Amino acid sequence: MEYRQLGRSGLRISVLTMGTMSFGGTGKFAYVGSTGVEEARRQIDMCTDAGVNLIDTADVYSAGLSEEIVGKAIEGRRDEVLLATKVRMSMGDGPNDAGLSRHHVISGAEASLRRLGTDHIDLYQVHEWDGSTPLEETLAALDHLVTSGKVRYVGVSNYAGWQLMKALGIADRLGLPRFVSQQIYYSLQARDAEYELIPAAVDQGLGVLVWSPLAGGLLSGRYRRGVRPAEGRQLTDWNEPPVRDEEQLYDTVEVLLDIAAGHGVSAAQVALAYLLGRPAVTSLVIGARTTDQLADNLAAADLKLSDEERARLDEVSRQPLLYPYWHQAATASDRLSPADLTLLQPHL
Repeated sequence: MEYRQLGRSGLRISVLTMGTMSFGGTGKFAYVGSTGVEEARRQIDMCTDAGVNLIDTADVYSAGLSEEIVGKAIEGRRDEVLLATKVRMSMGDGPNDAGLSRHHVISGAEASLRRLGTDHIDLYQVHEWDGSTPLEETLAALDHLVTSGKVRYVGVSNYAGWQLMKALGIADRLGLPRFVSQQIYYSLQARDAEYELIPAAVDQGLGVLVWSPLAGGLLSGRYRRGVRPAEGRQLTDWNEPPVRDEEQLYDTVEVLLDIAAGHGVSAAQVALAYLLGRPAVTSLVIGARTTDQLADNLAAADLKLSDEERARLDEVSRQPLLYPYWHQAATASDRLSPADLTLLQPHL
């Protein structure tokens, strides 16, 4: 297992992170899975045996049950793993049971600590944007948690580029904790993050954790033209991630399957290995309904793709340059930074 520095922090994490959205299986999360404590222990054992050192969860997953299962599954070995969780989503019917107010951030952290059965959270991530709460308030609440020893590092998830940069600017100006990472959706099915979020990570020294790197199973090889699996999240009304170009998706899967056949591995492993070679990517959050799926995903850490294979995947999944990027590619190519080149280099 390879370990990478998480942004500019001193923390080193495995290139694969264990995702736990399938733990619990209550409400809409039943579409993802319904892993109980014993199966969770087995999956965590598989991950730690493979060298995974980060487990990612969130308070909203199965209304807190995912965190409870994680806590029970790592009982007696808390110091062997790093724990990441999130706050922002609704955890009740009250007017202050959601968002990133000081009230909800601090009470959310304390509730997560109780469910996880631990005295600290290694990486506490704001799960989504809250346009109603001043960023100064949110960051000050996170500062309180860090200085009190309840949180070691703070991160962000699902922010737009301008929202991320505003938060970092305020943190720098006021001397508040700076996000060390962002957790984002990024896959061969949709490379939207390359427009703003990946360049921002390179420019600002942020680690990148990738959620749903297999696009909710769409890149597993089970979804092909005229072929639908018997089960899977994409057959339910859970529409994450949305598919805007089905033909490009199927073209991408065909290339994945062809490359996978050459290596004697699954399409899923190829899709994961591709992302691990992209700029700024630190770790991929992987989860699975079964131990077989998990074992297959874990094997992706050892797969190396050739430059030619990467070029094929780049080409089939490429998205058009939006404005102002096409204009910058045409007129600013003499003065581009490393961050700019993560998007524009192939177009020059």
